[in-house]
Amino acid sequence: MAHPQPSLTEIDPVWHRICEEAETAIADEPLMGGLIHAGVLHHRSFERALAYRISMKLASPEMSEQILREIADQAYVAAPELVSAARADLVAIFDRDPACHRFMQPLIFFKGFQAVQAYRLAHWLLNNDRRDLAYFIQMRTSEMFGVDIHPAARIGQGIMIDHAHSIVVGETAVVGDNVSMLHSVTLGGTGKEDDDRHPKIGDGVLIGAGAKVLGNIKVGHCSRIAAGSVVLEEVPPMKTVAGVPAKIVGEAGCSQPSISMDQILKTSK
Repeated sequence: MAHPQPSLTEIDPVWHRICEEAETAIADEPLMGGLIHAGVLHHRSFERALAYRISMKLASPEMSEQILREIADQAYVAAPELVSAARADLVAIFDRDPACHRFMQPLIFFKGFQAVQAYRLAHWLLNNDRRDLAYFIQMRTSEMFGVDIHPAARIGQGIMIDHAHSIVVGETAVVGDNVSMLHSVTLGGTGKEDDDRHPKIGDGVLIGAGAKVLGNIKVGHCSRIAAGSVVLEEVPPMKTVAGVPAKIVGEAGCSQPSISMDQILKTSK
């Protein structure tokens, strides 16, 4: 079965590849045919499929899939940069995650990707004065995926959240482009202050599993935060920090740690 509007393949190779993978997946496992047809092949574009998938995951007796899908469709028409960011996130996951073998996987199966796209929708709603809808999507994202990203946080593109259990990103946090983080990461505050109180993560940063970055501090570009670290002070660019509290233990080890995903500490003697 050919996917709709094949002329789109000339301008959207990501969607073309997803559709080809979907057809192969159905041939390999016919029992997945209904899910994959509904999630991929029934749609004429990546953004339509994304709106469908996010709405299906977040729907509840309190808010129907149809309403959520209409909201997402509206957002993607009004703000095509949301779809561009989603494509960048998807490609980042494929490039960095050795468990990702097809472009289709993040869209259909990976809750880290789906949670980030739900956050992007909530962020758009908040910026368009639809505050309660934004909070509803934040709530459902937390309930469904175990990922709690405040809609006011600012997050770049090319984001990979691997495994995506127990992720918390606070209201005034900023995350740059091409950042990778693993499960149980917190970008939080240090108390009850109500001003700018959350971390600012530079481009290309790698944040290991269980790391906590607390307070209005900067984490410089292309730095690494080792698993289990508690970061309470500024991290210079292209350094590795580790420990509780975290200290500088060496250089980042490469020019793009978030892409290489190398988490081995090579401390200087």
